[in-house]
Amino acid sequence: MAKAKQAKNSAGNSAKMVTVTLVKSPIGFQKVQGKVVQGMGLRKINHSVTLKDTPETRGMIFKVRHLVTVAAEGAESAEKK
Repeated sequence: MAKAKQAKNSAGNSAKMVTVTLVKSPIGFQKVQGKVVQGMGLRKINHSVTLKDTPETRGMIFKVRHLVTVAAEGAESAEKK
């Protein structure tokens, strides 16, 4: 059973990714929003992290959409070509 899950997960590793950049400080906003920013791994202004594009991640981005910018991984690679 565990091998079947590993095979399924390895096939899903090619999942879409999004790059999230913190552009505004969470100071002065609700404390929950600061916790969401921390939960995404963002620390400082202009710090970027790449996350899997899942419903959970999209929900976190939605809660702090006024503090972050989002770029799809596919869009960045298309611009470089």
